[in-house]
Amino acid sequence: MDKTGSIDAVQAMLGNEGYVCGRALATVVFLGLRLGRPIFLEGEAGVGKTEIAKAIAAGLGRKLIRLQCYEGLDAASAVYEWNFPAQMIAIRAAEAGGNADRDILQQELFGPDYLIERPLLQAMRPQEGGAPVLLIDELDRTDAPFEAFLLEALSDFQVTIPEIGTIAAPEPPIVILTSNRTREVHDALKRRCLYHWVDYPAFEREIEILRARAPEAAQTLSREIVAFVQQLRTEDLFKKPGVAETIDWAKCLLALDVIQLSPEVIADTLGAILKYQDDIQKLQGSEAKRLLDEAKASLEPA
Repeated sequence: MDKTGSIDAVQAMLGNEGYVCGRALATVVFLGLRLGRPIFLEGEAGVGKTEIAKAIAAGLGRKLIRLQCYEGLDAASAVYEWNFPAQMIAIRAAEAGGNADRDILQQELFGPDYLIERPLLQAMRPQEGGAPVLLIDELDRTDAPFEAFLLEALSDFQVTIPEIGTIAAPEPPIVILTSNRTREVHDALKRRCLYHWVDYPAFEREIEILRARAPEAAQTLSREIVAFVQQLRTEDLFKKPGVAETIDWAKCLLALDVIQLSPEVIADTLGAILKYQDDIQKLQGSEAKRLLDEAKASLEPA
């Protein structure tokens, strides 16, 4: 069966890997795979942007190569580095042995044996099972020069190492780029990609996600958890909880043998869903009870 032959097949493949998504996102993935286009995913932290790359890699049986972006990331760190300690040892060994022919030694020192491949170069290499999935995670943490370099690398799917030459991918990798939108990514890069905004899921879809990722949770507890988290997202918080926090909280509650939510349980476990002290303080006292009452009221039939 072709796992990528249709939008429904792609949606089913992702679902089999525990990633529940809507048809719009499945369509973007289908088109990205069919057309060989990078997929650019934006959205709040914790909504599942990184997880989809993992699900695609697992579903297709491909290697996942992850480039975690950070401030100050440059092309050299993303593509390759030379193993300087090993090069120094080789130089000293050659000098001690009287074999210090400069030309030959230079060719050896700047050859494959001393090359440390970083994610972008790894993604250009042939991989067992087919082209890898290249996840370029949190691109918004980098700066404009790196974006410009990435634009060229993703256009031709090749990188150049001055000492060796140009290395082109025999088969372009499946590229997933993510951004938490802490800053705007340049339009030139976005135009190279298929774009999708990954939003917080609706109630029933989040229930479905929780059922897939924490199947041992009882249905009543799962509904209370999702209703409370969704109510929490309507509050004025510094960082609203994502789906990842919903799953983490459910697992924490299961570890505590919680059967149903209460203000006391919520107060004890807020650190699983909120990551800033100012946000946690807002839910002290009667606020947790108010949100829980509102969440439970939303579960009652109209």
